Amino acid sequence: MENRVTVSICGEEYTFVAQEAPSYMEKVGSYVDEKMSEILTAAKVGRTAAAVLSAVNIADELFKEREAAEELRAKIKEYADEAASAKNEVSDLKRQLFKAQNGRK
Repeated sequence: MENRVTVSICGEEYTFVAQEAPSYMEKVGSYVDEKMSEILTAAKVGRTAAAVLSAVNIADELFKEREAAEELRAKIKEYADEAASAKNEVSDLKRQLFKAQNGRK
């Protein structure tokens, strides 16, 4: 089901139509509004330049988050591999212990 939400970005109303929850779309609109306002205040540029700079900054954030997520996935895989190796080692040691205990009887 498509949801419609009207959000204000830099004083202009935009209607979003998406599958996501209205609260999510409001959050996205608010984030873009915040980024645009920051740039408009800090850089003293027009709306078009602020929109482009906001898009570039948001894309930069996205790429950095993706890179961080990939690093976390790699670390998790490393930990999972280490855990599997340790589990195999424990199994081998249990077999050796069992053989040693049964060999003494």
